[in-house]
Amino acid sequence: MTNNSKVLALKYRPQVPEDLIGQEVVIETILNGIKSKKTPNAYLFTGIRGVGKTTIARIIAKALNCKNGIDNLCKEKFCENCSSIINSNHIDVLEMDAASKTGVDDVRDLIEFSRYGPTSAQYKIFIIDEVHMLSKQAFNALLKTLEEPPNYLKFIFATTEIKKIPVTVVSRCQRYDLSRIKSDQLFDFLKDVAKKEKGLISDEALKLIVKISEGSVRDSLSLLDRGLMSNINGSEFTLENAQKIYGYFDKSFLIELIEYLLKGDEKNVIKNYRKLFDAGIEPKSFLNDFLEVLYYIKNINSIRLEGKIFNLNDGEFKKILEIAEKTDPQEIILFWQFTIKTIDELEIVSNPNLSVEMFLVRLIYLKGYKIKEDINNESLISSIEKETVKIDKTVETVNQIKNVSQEDKIDPKLETNKKKTEISSFRELINLCNERKEMKLKYELETNVNLVSFENFRMEISFNDNLDKDFIKELSHKLFEWTGSRWIITLSQKKGEISTKEKDQINQRQIFEQVKKSDIYKKVLEILPDAELIDVKKIDKESND
Repeated sequence: MTNNSKVLALKYRPQVPEDLIGQEVVIETILNGIKSKKTPNAYLFTGIRGVGKTTIARIIAKALNCKNGIDNLCKEKFCENCSSIINSNHIDVLEMDAASKTGVDDVRDLIEFSRYGPTSAQYKIFIIDEVHMLSKQAFNALLKTLEEPPNYLKFIFATTEIKKIPVTVVSRCQRYDLSRIKSDQLFDFLKDVAKKEKGLISDEALKLIVKISEGSVRDSLSLLDRGLMSNINGSEFTLENAQKIYGYFDKSFLIELIEYLLKGDEKNVIKNYRKLFDAGIEPKSFLNDFLEVLYYIKNINSIRLEGKIFNLNDGEFKKILEIAEKTDPQEIILFWQFTIKTIDELEIVSNPNLSVEMFLVRLIYLKGYKIKEDINNESLISSIEKETVKIDKTVETVNQIKNVSQEDKIDPKLETNKKKTEISSFRELINLCNERKEMKLKYELETNVNLVSFENFRMEISFNDNLDKDFIKELSHKLFEWTGSRWIITLSQKKGEISTKEKDQINQRQIFEQVKKSDIYKKVLEILPDAELIDVKKIDKESND
């Protein structure tokens, strides 16, 4: 195969330390160790795919065995040893794929082979890729040789799953964690490659490739290869071409959809989503990108638009900023929670597309869902009930399960003229449980109860698998004891409010964000730049006086 016929990922694979991008510190540290003759018995490289693990392993092998020495490593004209290592046919440098040779017998053969010194080089080097695939017995067989190898033997391991490697092995290696390649470095590299390949490609298309590749050089080169091959007629490879080929949609469509969502425009929300679905977007990918835009809307004030981040362009950044200024952060947090739950739902539904459409409709009805600051007001404006499917009365009667035992098993002795306690809201009920030291009931009410309605000695709650089996019976008993009246507690198929604990957490986060934006906090930062807000607590004015 000629060099020109190679795929870009192989054609532009770094052969010398200067060709590496993003891992300069790692390679410099290793070369300094070789120069000072303080090389470890084994190197261990870990990181995501395509960041240079195996490439660096080969460069180390060349640095250790180059005939010109470490101070005069081959740059363009490679010596016999370096050429053989590049072509993977050096007799003293063995590359092994642990994914295909996982057994203890393979490692024993390796150890047996290591007993003989190098034939033509200074070091015998074993490069084991995807080393985490070795079996437990294989790792155990390798331990002793790894800890005390002959002076001429070096191991170089590469893995994407560092947690699967036994600690006993990791502790015997010099470990290097390779980071993802930064966006600006990858962009410049791809632009240079495109220029060398005489391919016309727009900067916006390159930025999209950088985003999709997620910091992997190999992935980015493979995407670039596909893009350049698709435009053999000599025209420029544009962002629109890239979106079609890579199955990626413009984020502006999603931002526009969210804007319609916040306006309550159901028709345009569904219309925009169906356009994206028809273009080939997968429901799960759509929801993940949806989460990404929600994150930007919530945190846009703390994000700087830089050339190093290609997730947003200037127009998208400006549009999100406009949406954020008009949107209550509390709504975005609720949208985030519902999106996470819908991603889980996709695993159990047969048609994920329909599930996403219904998810968008539910969000429209959540618009205006506010948490009241008055702690005594337990009525949340739950528009979500509007989407609940109307159930036939007969079926609804069956689903509204009345716990008969709550009336039959009330102790008659409690029918006394004790002082009655009035409970007018769900929050008052929780506070009463706290006062009467009924911590178990308080926990269930706060954490696992999704309230549907609360009035006139009746309480309706959504069915929740996490509720204690005796919760209704115990609560009914206590309510009769405290109020002198029998309460009817029913389980409903309707979707109730979020739990009190979740509401309190949302409210606390909102207060936290407000305090961080306050003038007092800004003044504190001016005096103490290193100060950090940890918690916010209300102070009772009377007790403070």
